[in-house]
Amino acid sequence: MGRQLRRATEAEAKALASSTRLRIIRACLDRALTNKEIAHRLELNPATALHHVRTLVATGFLEPQEERRGPRGSREVPYLSTGKSWDLDIGSGQQAVLEAFQEEMAIAEQPARLARLGLRLTEEEWEELHDRFVDLLDEYAARDRSGPGRPYSVFLALYEDRSRD
Repeated sequence: MGRQLRRATEAEAKALASSTRLRIIRACLDRALTNKEIAHRLELNPATALHHVRTLVATGFLEPQEERRGPRGSREVPYLSTGKSWDLDIGSGQQAVLEAFQEEMAIAEQPARLARLGLRLTEEEWEELHDRFVDLLDEYAARDRSGPGRPYSVFLALYEDRSRD
């Protein structure tokens, strides 16, 4: 029960410390996108997007796909997420994750379904709850993303609530 995450290297942690790069990884999760498409979707300057894409390729979070021709015959390289970030412990990189979540919520057409619940758990109960969530998310993460359906994202935070003691 519960999976073991590999500690991110310094370069991987640095790459994931940017909300923009986290959003690029997410944008390329289901479908390979070119730098131009990434820049358009995330409302970035193409040069800025390319800088982030190169960082993500260099650290293994994006993988270049087969080159294709653009509308005017130009060479385009689409990029696809490798899914590598799901298996890493990013340590203290939580701020970028929160910022990416807020940026995604700001452009969402429908409000997110949110819930908050205060619990009092023993260490064993906390571990059980954590492991059950991870197992459920792992099950869904392993499913084929290329089929039909609408894209959804899940944001889950389990934390010790020091404001209640």
